[in-house]
Amino acid sequence: MQNLTRQSLLFVSTIVGLLVCAQTPVRVQLDTADTAFDVVDEALNIRYDSPERSNELLASATPILLDEGDTLNAIHVLAEIARTSGHQAHYKVAYDNLWQALLLADQANLEYAKACIYTSIGRYYSFYKRKENALGYFDQALSINQKLIEDGKHPEAILSDVYFAISKTYGEFGEIGLSKQYLDSCINYHDPNVSGVHQAYLSIEQANLLSSEDRLVAALEHYNQALPWLRENDPGHQTLVHTFIADIKRRQGHFDESEALYNEALQISATYNRHIDFTPLIYEKLSKLYYDQGRFDAAYQNLWTTKELDEMYFDSRSENNRPLLEILDAFRRQKDQQQQLIQQNRVEELEHEERVFFLQRSILLVCLGSLLLLGFLYFKYVQNKHRTEKKLIKKEQELEIQKTKEILEMRNKELSISTLKLIEKDEFFSVLKEKLSKRDRDINIQEVKRLVRNKLPANGPNWEEFEARFVAVNQGFYDRLKERHPKLTQGDLKLCALIKLNFSSKDLARLLGISVESVHTTRYRLRKKLGLTRDVNLVEFIADV
Repeated sequence: MQNLTRQSLLFVSTIVGLLVCAQTPVRVQLDTADTAFDVVDEALNIRYDSPERSNELLASATPILLDEGDTLNAIHVLAEIARTSGHQAHYKVAYDNLWQALLLADQANLEYAKACIYTSIGRYYSFYKRKENALGYFDQALSINQKLIEDGKHPEAILSDVYFAISKTYGEFGEIGLSKQYLDSCINYHDPNVSGVHQAYLSIEQANLLSSEDRLVAALEHYNQALPWLRENDPGHQTLVHTFIADIKRRQGHFDESEALYNEALQISATYNRHIDFTPLIYEKLSKLYYDQGRFDAAYQNLWTTKELDEMYFDSRSENNRPLLEILDAFRRQKDQQQQLIQQNRVEELEHEERVFFLQRSILLVCLGSLLLLGFLYFKYVQNKHRTEKKLIKKEQELEIQKTKEILEMRNKELSISTLKLIEKDEFFSVLKEKLSKRDRDINIQEVKRLVRNKLPANGPNWEEFEARFVAVNQGFYDRLKERHPKLTQGDLKLCALIKLNFSSKDLARLLGISVESVHTTRYRLRKKLGLTRDVNLVEFIADV
């Protein structure tokens, strides 16, 4: 009997804590999806009369909200399903919906929603006497909320909800000191505009602690303070409060009032379909009350009812509890599966990226090879084109040079012919002068000489005419010759010009008015001035200049 009482009290506290973070009505949140709003509104209207139908409607609204992208409201709907299922002792349904809500919150990075769900799951673990597991989930919830506070996303009041759950857990395990400590922290951080825990629930928890200290009058005051709000907003919760007040009345010796309150609690539970799993504890209390009054038949009947209900709700053979013999961390298992899937996808992505990279690299190499080949072909084309152009230019230059040489040679020939004609003219006049000098004295020799002198004054003007024509044909000849051999005299330059025109020694003697031997001597001296050795031909050397 004592074990039954402890189990029932633990479950009562758990149900209170399940919606610590979900006190705001779901209807208020659903203003973004009209279809889902209508469904949820209908579900909330019938949640007391037909909780199973209410859960069906809520379950049908969840995919609608998810399709609308409203993950937060979908989480609220799942929390409401968990709450209703818990009141009906359908623990597996409640538990599964909480894990589903946690998965959605994790996927959508809704950190505050995750903290609330962690708090509710922690209360489930405390119900199954897994204190360390419960405190571990509370710590996760606190860590998330503290990070949100540090980042300035939420006020400090969000810590109040977790502290309330921790306080209840320590109270259920009989650690009254820690329970009071965390309840004080909850009250200090409490803000009615932010916290999910209403002041009425705080008053009930304070009353429970006062009752454990035998401060019964003060406890009754706190219970009575909470009742008005519960009647308007959470009438099913009166099942618990009436039971707690009945306990105090029984301890005070007010058995009739206690019996009436127990029966009223059972009636409220049946009316609102709330805290049905708490009814075994109420029947057990009634049985003890009747036993103390000597009403053994009534005591036995209530005790038998207690046994049947206890087996239904808490026995390990019960269909309700069999799935919960071992609480599986569905969230962690799902996360591991997701992680494995992510790793598998990552491996496939890496393999795909590697194939793509290999293909890209192959294409790049092909393109690069093609570019290099095209570049080489273009280079060869340009090179061949330049070679062809150079050959054409060279050929044109050679033709131009050849043409220039031919023109120069032709003009030099003309110059030579002209010079030879001058020489012949000079010889003619010389012979004429000689013959005239031998004629009779009747001829006026002086007059003839004067005539001849007027026709061809001397070799000087003929040479000036020759030099002018030579320079015009052989431009730069004198300049190059003087640059290479600055010690040459005017006579040497004149001799070089005649040699360039390829005059023979005899012609040179006639032009210069000297003997052939003198010509040879002059040529010898010229070779020395030019620094020519015996094996160098003077005519070829001057022709190159």
